[in-house]
Amino acid sequence: RFKIVNGFDALTSDSPEKSLLAPIKKSGGRNSRGKMTMRYKGGGHKRRYRVIDFKRDKQDVAAEVKSIQYDPNRSAFIALVEYTDGEKRYVIAQNGMQVGQKIRSGAGSAPEIGNAMPLAEVPLGTIISCIELRPGQGAVMARSAGTFAQLMAREGKYATIKLPSGETRMILANCLATIGAVSNSDHQLLVSGKAGRS
Repeated sequence: RFKIVNGFDALTSDSPEKSLLAPIKKSGGRNSRGKMTMRYKGGGHKRRYRVIDFKRDKQDVAAEVKSIQYDPNRSAFIALVEYTDGEKRYVIAQNGMQVGQKIRSGAGSAPEIGNAMPLAEVPLGTIISCIELRPGQGAVMARSAGTFAQLMAREGKYATIKLPSGETRMILANCLATIGAVSNSDHQLLVSGKAGRS
C-alpha cells in the first residue's frame, strides 16, 4: 500500500550501452557441486548488470547526459553520460537530470544537480545523495529511488549529514556526494492497495 515507484515517462532510451553490460549468473540455490542448498530460489527474468560508476573518479572532465534508462537491478533510474574524451559511463540519475545536461565531478565543481563534489565544498542545507563513507570508496548511502540526505553542519575535518532514516552521521568532509535526490519524485506513480478483505 502507498508504494511510490518510478513513472516510466522519464525514460529516454530503451537499449542499454553494450560496452557497459556484464552478465549475472544465477545459482538457482545450488552450490559448486550442483547440490541444492537453498530452496525456493530460481526463475525470474534473465538480466544483465549495468556497470555503474559509483566512485565518480573521472574528475575535472565534463560529461554530457545522453539518456535516462531503466535498470532492472535497482529501483533508481540510471543516466548514460559521455565525457569529452569519448568515454561512456553509467551514473545514478538524480531528480531533474535531463538529456543534454553537463555534469562534473571533483573539487571545484559547481553545486548543481548531478555534480559530485567533496562534502567540504557543498553548501550547508543542500540535498545530497550517493554519499561515500570513506574517501575513494564509492557511493554507499542514499542510492535507491527517491532517497536523499541533507548536509547539516561541518566541524573540523568532519561533516554532519542527516540520512533518510532520520539518523545524523559524521563523515569525513573529503568524501564525495552527489547534489540532488535520486530520481523519483518528479515522475512518480502512487500505487495504493485496498485496505481490508476483497
